[in-house]
Amino acid sequence: MQYHDNTVYVIAGPTASGKTNIAIRLAQSLGTDIISADSRQCYKEMNIGTAKPSEKELQAVRHYFINEFSVSQDITAADFERLSLGYLHEIFQQNKNAIVCGGTGLYINALCNGLDEMPVVDSKISKEVNEQFEAKGLEWLQESITIHDPGYITGGEMQNPARIIRALVFKLSTGKSILDFRTGTRKNRAFNIIKVGLDIPREILYARINDRVDSMMKAGLLEEARGLFHNRRLKNLQTVGYSKLFDHLDGKYSIYEAVEKIKQHTRNYAKRQLTWFKKDREIHWVPADDKDILANILALKKVQL
Repeated sequence: MQYHDNTVYVIAGPTASGKTNIAIRLAQSLGTDIISADSRQCYKEMNIGTAKPSEKELQAVRHYFINEFSVSQDITAADFERLSLGYLHEIFQQNKNAIVCGGTGLYINALCNGLDEMPVVDSKISKEVNEQFEAKGLEWLQESITIHDPGYITGGEMQNPARIIRALVFKLSTGKSILDFRTGTRKNRAFNIIKVGLDIPREILYARINDRVDSMMKAGLLEEARGLFHNRRLKNLQTVGYSKLFDHLDGKYSIYEAVEKIKQHTRNYAKRQLTWFKKDREIHWVPADDKDILANILALKKVQL
């Protein structure tokens, strides 16, 4: 299907920069829906710690790719590419515009530019690696990829267990590094794409992150983590907001130490997000507190065309 007159507005930026609020306001002004580009909000069991839109916000605008899967399911960027293109096809039946909102750069890249075709990996190796990870944790995973694919240390993401597992399985299955298959070949999309990045002073962003973590704790994040504790080895739960609370429940940290580490790791994550997005020259950066932000975003369509 061709949608050359249709436009996808991508609202990107670091965590706590205000993406959800802007995306909802933009979607309401255009009478359209939102596709979440967040690799954790798609899981039903992870609510408080993923900063999902509130029930009121979800009711105000339809959101795709939120609460659609169980935390035990392995959803990849390739899955997101396939699913999001299907969501867009559905949205475009009713509206010429769609909103994509999120901070997972790999997912946004998958939708906008497509992913490289990869060789099929061995399912037995995949099962074995996942079982080993669940039993031995992230440190074992990092040591294994260092041994089998040392080049991944500098070119890959060493704090993301899902990506390390994928890289390790790929290497053990094919004998080649997954990094060798990142050709950067871009797929043509049959719709226009306007990327918007929310720019916010770092000191304000970090203060908002700290406040958000405190609010999450008051909202019951520890209780949510306690309910997921029996599944703590699942790679989807090895993420900011949960892993340090699991450590607290294991007796490794006091609750104060765990909360401080969540704040620190979330700030580090925001910094990595900014580094990723700043490399994308197609992103139009706008002040997150701009009073005329919606008008300025919509005006980008005329500039781009």
